[in-house]
Amino acid sequence: MELLFRLFIKNHNNTNDEAVRRKYGILGSTTGIVLNLLLFVLKTLAGVLTRSIGIIADAVNNLSDAGSSIITLIGFRLSGKPADHDHPFGHGRFEYISALFVSFIILLMAFELCKSSVSKILTPEAVSFSTVSAVILTVSILIKGWMYLFNKKIGKTISSQSMAAGAKDSLSDSVATLAVLISLVVSQVFRINIDGYMGLAVSVFIFYTGISTLRDSVSPLLGGTPDKELVQNIESTILAHKEIVGIHDLIIHNYGPTRFMLSVHAEVPASSDILKIHDTIDIIEREIAKKFRCDAVIHMDPIETDNEVIAEARETVKSIINDISPALSMHDFRMVSGDTHTNLIFDVVVPFDFEMSSRELTGEIQKRVFNHNSTYYVVITIDKNYV
Repeated sequence: MELLFRLFIKNHNNTNDEAVRRKYGILGSTTGIVLNLLLFVLKTLAGVLTRSIGIIADAVNNLSDAGSSIITLIGFRLSGKPADHDHPFGHGRFEYISALFVSFIILLMAFELCKSSVSKILTPEAVSFSTVSAVILTVSILIKGWMYLFNKKIGKTISSQSMAAGAKDSLSDSVATLAVLISLVVSQVFRINIDGYMGLAVSVFIFYTGISTLRDSVSPLLGGTPDKELVQNIESTILAHKEIVGIHDLIIHNYGPTRFMLSVHAEVPASSDILKIHDTIDIIEREIAKKFRCDAVIHMDPIETDNEVIAEARETVKSIINDISPALSMHDFRMVSGDTHTNLIFDVVVPFDFEMSSRELTGEIQKRVFNHNSTYYVVITIDKNYV
């Protein structure tokens, strides 16, 4: 694998470069096309020699895999197109779409193999054992196993959903071919024809793989949760600046594996020089853009840090919220005092799967704050945790 990377990809270690990343995808796709066409020819020969529906189906599956690799190749080509007037954030999501097509092909092959296997069970035909066919199938298993590792390595190296889908497809093919080989050996040694049953079992495995790949492909198109390590790195980069007291409402919009934009609220002391803080925010935005290759928009939230009364009320409310659930967090705390009561205004970040409704949570916080100080009234905005 490393030899192929060095031979065909210049500066192959610089995976942050979009051109290098695209070359990885093209190399993986081209390798898949060549090897799958080779396996199609070899397995077709083996299927004719043994009269095995399992081997023939496996050969056709390899032909469809070559088609999948072509789709992946097209996906990498199209995803590399620069931004234009109609698509100002580029075409990176084409890679997700190609992975989606591969998922459908996997599911289609699972259905076709299931149908042919059921037919084989209902009307069984004798399967002839051939040493040549056994060797071809063994070589096929080894090649597909290598392709699984190859695609998996590329997928991990460049964070590619389509290459990850290709890896799962190769793994299912390897298992399918192993099942066919086992059925041939069983028919030769025990004189039992299990060709159809093995094909049926493999079709279930391939169907499961297709569903898994489909789920992984759809998630980024729908807008999945960003990578935790990425979120932590972004947060630590912002908080490394001493002028920033805290951050909240971090939202990451994904437009492809190498293209995203983010927005975040940065809390700063209200007593700070607004021009200096604005300059700091600009510096952080440029730093994030350079470090993570993305567009960043940072909203500045001034908070009181020197007022002891506000600080004490903030800590009280924070303690109450944490006591309700450690999964909750608070931000944008403000205090508006009046003649008869004081309004405590703040936002609470709530996980999507939190057991209490927004109304129940607001009521519970209000009750506990009132029990602590009957002059306090809370005004709460419920936020969802997007990261």
